[in-house]
Amino acid sequence: MKKAVVLILILISGISFAQNDSKRITEYNLENKVAILGYDPVGYFTQGKATKGKKDISVSYHSVVYKFSSTENKETFLKNPSKYEPQYGGWCAYAMGSSGGKVEINPETFKIIDGKLYLFYNAYFNNTLKSWNPDEANLKVKADNNWKKIYK
Repeated sequence: MKKAVVLILILISGISFAQNDSKRITEYNLENKVAILGYDPVGYFTQGKATKGKKDISVSYHSVVYKFSSTENKETFLKNPSKYEPQYGGWCAYAMGSSGGKVEINPETFKIIDGKLYLFYNAYFNNTLKSWNPDEANLKVKADNNWKKIYK
């Protein structure tokens, strides 16, 4: 009887992880399952700048591919992936806060807040990081709530 219960729990958790992975693929800002347009998520924290990742130094985490500029950064990511993943599935933090919209980002326009990576749209004379900064606390609360509605 105990074996049957354990088997059922394993099956349920496997289905749950598969559904979570599927949700990531449909809700995250990905291009061919690659996050942050191929930029190294660890580089934002360790180098303080956006660094392009390499195709041959990558990892799939919950069906999302992350690329890295070095094997050290890849190893760092694998120790604590959730620390390095961008907030709001990699969508523009300002847009998520102001309207709940999924807006593309410029991976070189970012901010680290409380140890988390936030990405922003920056094109055609519209740098949303500049709009985010004066109202950051309010926009962050709204963005958190909007993302929870999208990514249930």
